[in-house]
Amino acid sequence: MKSLYSAIFKSNIEDFNNKIKDKPKILFNIALDGNKVIGFKSGYELNGDKFYSWLGGVDPSYRKQGIASKLMEQQHQYLREYGYKVIQTKTMNKWRCMLLLNIKYGFDVTETYTDEKGLHKIILEKKLLN
Repeated sequence: MKSLYSAIFKSNIEDFNNKIKDKPKILFNIALDGNKVIGFKSGYELNGDKFYSWLGGVDPSYRKQGIASKLMEQQHQYLREYGYKVIQTKTMNKWRCMLLLNIKYGFDVTETYTDEKGLHKIILEKKLLN
């Protein structure tokens, strides 16, 4: 997963490891081709009813094959089974494919803001119905 994370986010895996240390109830969904990690979806609990879908991505050479959609479906099914009512995520306009995928799978834009670095963020939420 180390090389996949670096390839997608152009960042060092240690940055991710430092950020994830204090996250509660972390969930990883991973897509494999044999022993090779080709995609992942991660998230963590915000509270007993709400889960935050955090980071994910698919190896560029495996894109356009429905892998991100499958990872999202698996994550949502798991969360329904464990009683979560809402899933939240954030994205940016530069991740347009993720924005469109989230909207396609029932997320609504609930808020936008500009962070301390001047980046425009989009918050989306979806109710997880059984």
